[in-house]
Amino acid sequence: MIEEALQERAKLVDEAIPKFLPVTPPDEMYHAMRHLLNAGGKRLRPSAVLLAAEAVGGKPENVLPAAVAIELIHNFTLIHDDIMDEADLRRGMPTVHKKWGVPRAIIAGDALYSKAFEILSCTRSEPQRLVESLELVSKTCTDICEGQWMDMNFEKRKDVTEDEYMRMVEKKTAVLFATALKIGATLSCANREQSRALWNFGIKTGVGFQIYDDVIDLITPEEILGKAQGGDIIEGKRTLIVIHALSKGATIEALGKNNATRSEVSAALTALKESGSVEYAMNKAVGFVEEGKDALKELPDSEAKNLLRGLADYMIARKY
Repeated sequence: MIEEALQERAKLVDEAIPKFLPVTPPDEMYHAMRHLLNAGGKRLRPSAVLLAAEAVGGKPENVLPAAVAIELIHNFTLIHDDIMDEADLRRGMPTVHKKWGVPRAIIAGDALYSKAFEILSCTRSEPQRLVESLELVSKTCTDICEGQWMDMNFEKRKDVTEDEYMRMVEKKTAVLFATALKIGATLSCANREQSRALWNFGIKTGVGFQIYDDVIDLITPEEILGKAQGGDIIEGKRTLIVIHALSKGATIEALGKNNATRSEVSAALTALKESGSVEYAMNKAVGFVEEGKDALKELPDSEAKNLLRGLADYMIARKY
């Protein structure tokens, strides 16, 4: 049910993207901007905008510009993440910087960022609610950058704590989910309690989503994942799994080793599983998602509310 509902809303977003982001001169720049957008993706964040609007009695078509804006911001972060991680693949395709080079990839990401605000401003809503949404998205982009900076700093440290990891994940990942939900509600004239409930739902499920995403990076084969398995280990990422394993005395020789062999990565994966850290992270992800679903009690019962609960469960049940 939830996958079908997400596909329906993803289709609305897919159809809206060319309308709000047409290819115009310089054509190649817009092709680079739309490279990952055209590759598909689950559209979880823009779907959250639409579902939040529905959950407070709004019409999803009225917040489509906001949904597209959120997807553009997400893709801007992906382009820049891939540059920083020197990643070759994303969604099974060459990354933007691999196809167009780093300088042009930076421009494509920056252009997506600025276009997002232009498109968001096209949303039909009360002026004050639109201003509030623009302010929130702006602050969220700063939070994402802070979270990314923290994540990169963690790679140089061996003493990262679980609390530090949680703060980083909230900024880097969860706030964009929470913002998607809150602006969907705000632009649909939700009251403060409803908007706050959807924000809390987004923060909790967003953290759970990222923890589970870290698990997927470890356990999903490359042909399904669309990128190298165990990439986080090679990059030296201090995920919750790694933090927990190190606290248990596990040896992860491939951690942060750029030239790690497949056998070394495989040995690291085995060590993380045997330390109980993968299971620990999975349980944490489930706990956060359950807390998030509990926040939805502030909303009136509706199909959209049930779908949001289904979305939360989907975040920790997907295979890639």
